[in-house]
Amino acid sequence: MELIHSGKVRDVYAEGDELILVASDRVSVFDTVLPTPIPDKGKLLTALSLWWFEQLADLVPNHIISATDVPAEFTGRAVRVKKLKMVQVECIARGYLTGSGLAEYQRTGSVSGVELPAGLGEAHRLPAPIFTPTTKAAVGEHDQPISFDAVVAQEGVQRAERLRSLSLEVYRRGAELAAQRGIIIADTKFEFGLDADGTIVLGDEVLTSDSSRFWDAQAWQPGQRQDSFDKQAVRDWATSTGWNREGLGPEIPDQVVELTQAKYIEAYERITGRVWA
Repeated sequence: MELIHSGKVRDVYAEGDELILVASDRVSVFDTVLPTPIPDKGKLLTALSLWWFEQLADLVPNHIISATDVPAEFTGRAVRVKKLKMVQVECIARGYLTGSGLAEYQRTGSVSGVELPAGLGEAHRLPAPIFTPTTKAAVGEHDQPISFDAVVAQEGVQRAERLRSLSLEVYRRGAELAAQRGIIIADTKFEFGLDADGTIVLGDEVLTSDSSRFWDAQAWQPGQRQDSFDKQAVRDWATSTGWNREGLGPEIPDQVVELTQAKYIEAYERITGRVWA
């Protein structure tokens, strides 16, 4: 195998006409990989993605070839996938207002060019889910919001519209299934690629604690910050340190590592109904 790409969280190896996608235990916040890993994170992300790919198979094809035909050293945290030409857009769907979307709304009244009603605040549910794409930044750089028109300019009208519709369809399906398990998916990002026939295929990870914000539906209270089943504990801690989000990030304390791991496990167990062993 040949290592062809090492991303913020995943490493990609080429083997013939196929790829081996390996999820590491690395954690990134604010587009920076921190030096402390979260134990079992790669296995949790892989298992949750595989569960979601099964639930979404009727909506969009995905890149999975096998979750078992991988090198032994990567067992549990790797998948064999189709080689795709990845679309150079982060496809983000939002059903609630928070994070960078809230910050942009507070400045402009819109998110990625999508006008929103006045008076919205932290964790407010949007009238309908919206597509808010960003650039796909390299490691160490920051994704930047772009408008749908920018996606059209880059990908053409037909493909841009398909990316938007797929992102919203997959988000709605995911949100409906998660809601049945008491979880709100506030927002999420998808990555799509093109196969040899030009078909748009869902790739990378999907609806995981790294790519999404999961909230407890019973505890949801619009107007204030929500407790998240994801890496929000790391984000909050990193912000509290005074780190300027540049260069190598700080080491994560043990208690934050343990809390984050517990959140990843709880998200997996509540969404899938399976026990993490």
